[in-house]
Amino acid sequence: MAQFPKLAVFDLDYTLWPFWVDTHVDPPFHKSSDGTIRDRRGQTILLYPEVPEVLERLQIAKVPVAAASRTGEIEGANQLLKLFDLARHFVHREIYPGSKVTHFERLQQKTGVPFSQMIFFDDERRNISDVSQLGVTCIHVQNGMTLQTLTEGLEAFAKTQAGH
Repeated sequence: MAQFPKLAVFDLDYTLWPFWVDTHVDPPFHKSSDGTIRDRRGQTILLYPEVPEVLERLQIAKVPVAAASRTGEIEGANQLLKLFDLARHFVHREIYPGSKVTHFERLQQKTGVPFSQMIFFDDERRNISDVSQLGVTCIHVQNGMTLQTLTEGLEAFAKTQAGH
């Protein structure tokens, strides 16, 4: 059986949802009686469609999940994770401006998981290049997180492990 990472880390903006939480939408957010999540202006907020299933799959595989986001809209990002019922999947959340390297150093301190046992999904190439220098398996997400991206990521991770 392929080896799973000991920690899967996700960026938020343009990885789990199709916007920047600090510029494109207007917190605070709320859930309507029909289950729709809207911002202060009544704009509907959506996740990428396969995100809940991606997180479920990792939970079934017993892979802990963390968030690493550089947004300045810390409250809004945490609120969306709760409203979308995703917060329960995240064991750690590093959500604040600055380098993703800092986010990963903190995750490493908190979890004790070595960088080589982590996988990271992000839509921004600069984050991928920064974090991959730590030895984390980094997967570039295009057009949002999907089950296919997850599968490709886990395969890439298993290959790096086989090479060790």
